[in-house]
Amino acid sequence: MGMGPAIFKFGKKETKYAVRALPFGGSVLMEGENGDSEDPRAFNQKPKWQRFLILFGGAAVNLLCGLLIMAVILSQQDLIGTNRIHSFDENAVSQANGLQAGDVIYKIGGKRVISSSDLGFLLSRSADGVVDLVVIRDGKKLALDQFPFQTEPGEGGRNWIVRDFVLVGVKPTFSSVVSHTVLESASLARMVWLSLLDMVTGHFKLSEISGPVGVVNLIQSQANVAAQSDTPKETHEAFLNLLYLFSLISINIGVMNLLPVPALDGGRLFFLLVEMIVRRPIPKKLEAWVHGVGLLLLLSFMVVITFSDIWGWAHGK
Repeated sequence: MGMGPAIFKFGKKETKYAVRALPFGGSVLMEGENGDSEDPRAFNQKPKWQRFLILFGGAAVNLLCGLLIMAVILSQQDLIGTNRIHSFDENAVSQANGLQAGDVIYKIGGKRVISSSDLGFLLSRSADGVVDLVVIRDGKKLALDQFPFQTEPGEGGRNWIVRDFVLVGVKPTFSSVVSHTVLESASLARMVWLSLLDMVTGHFKLSEISGPVGVVNLIQSQANVAAQSDTPKETHEAFLNLLYLFSLISINIGVMNLLPVPALDGGRLFFLLVEMIVRRPIPKKLEAWVHGVGLLLLLSFMVVITFSDIWGWAHGK
């Protein structure tokens, strides 16, 4: 449990356990995974396709877990949201600027809208409330470039778009739950990837990014809402919001672990794929050096994010 230097270790048989100094996640290492081993059962002695499946398996379980949680969420809702507009709020700015009931929001900022979750996230990427839209109206695609939405000030001096319309909902049947589970989960996976790009390109400030402390605080706040709800309906909605966070976290971990980042499973998969293509092993010292540098950078980033979380928490942000 944790990363970095071990505080203490225990276990005398084939499985050894360690609690490490940095409280970030954890790992399971097989014999021969970080070095050579003569044991015929060791990781490095297995065929490349078996090592590939093992490395892929951890991320796959996280993604599957997120899918299952999402299926539970959608099956418990009265209606499952779509990307078709049903109606507008009174004096809606979006309606005054050209959106109509029945429009299917097809693209936002050049990105395909595949679920209701996409609407909130893709609209939030706009800093000034003006986005390029593509809608499907009467069976035809209609481009609405530089479409202005109503905005309101948010935290950190950022303006957030006000969604002043209601979406069409569908009843949760077996087929609708299965199809929308796939679509919503795909949206969350893309959300992780786009958020990473936005973070690297400076689209979001450091104060807008949450690390372990921020995530725990968010989960705690949602749990408190569920515990303090006055009616069964409010408790039910708060519990579903909590499950949504768990689904997002699980899919987030799965996607991140598959990225070709050194020290993560995706980085190891990348090296393994290169070996399978060139048909000769990559020098172990080179791979170990790359993973070591990647781990150092990853831990440094996590420390910075954690201190940012603590600073924001201490100052009530």
